[in-house]
Parts: sequence; structure tokens; C-alpha cells
Amino acid sequence: MTQQGETPGPTVLMVEGDVMIRLVVAAYLRECGFKVIEASSADEAVIVLKADGKVAIDVAFVDIDAAGGLDGFGLSQWIRRERAGIKIILASGAHRTAKEAGHLCEHGPTIKKPYDHKDLERQIRQILAR
Repeated sequence: MTQQGETPGPTVLMVEGDVMIRLVVAAYLRECGFKVIEASSADEAVIVLKADGKVAIDVAFVDIDAAGGLDGFGLSQWIRRERAGIKIILASGAHRTAKEAGHLCEHGPTIKKPYDHKDLERQIRQILAR
């Protein structure tokens, strides 16, 4: 929790359908000082992003296999088109998919599952520092 007068950290939109993974990773990122908004699907993420006037999102951490009308690729394309200032990190369980996704996240990397929470934190901080 942020102390009075303290500025909250960067905001991460985490799009992950597996509730256990989402809860654990989101809790870890919060402990690292990030504000985390959770979405269980790409459709839910778009709703959050359309209401972005209330919360400025700095990074979208998106599972390529995100459920909904859009998958993680489609969501990443939507973000690049509609919210170009948001940096994207894509997560994939398949190495080939992660490599092919590189063109969708020019501002950031792809990360292969299973990923280490500390590696994810480091990648978020690196992408924000650019």
C-alpha cells in the first residue's frame, strides 16, 4: 500500500486467463511497487483500456492465448492501434509463438512460460526505462 504523499508506481495491465497464475503474479508485482489491473480475457482488457481516462496504463502484460473475441495477438494489435503509448510484453508457452510475436511488441520483449517472477519484474522495469 502506498504511504500518504507517496506516488504510486507504474500501472501494469495483466491479461491472463488462469486465475491462479494471475493472482500470484499480480500479488508479486504489487509487492514490487507496481499498480496492477487484472483482466481475465482480451475482451475484459479492452473494456479496461477504453476506460483508460481514469487510469493511465504503462505496460500491458498479455498472455498470447488470452480468451475472448481477441487473442493476445489481436489485443496487442488493438493496443498498438488505439493506445500506442502502452508498452507490451507478451507471454507464450510456445517458444516459436513467442519469437513470432516479436513484431507486435516493438516496445518490449516476449517472455516464455513458465517465467520467473523476478525476470518479469526486471523486463517491466527495463521497458519502462526506455
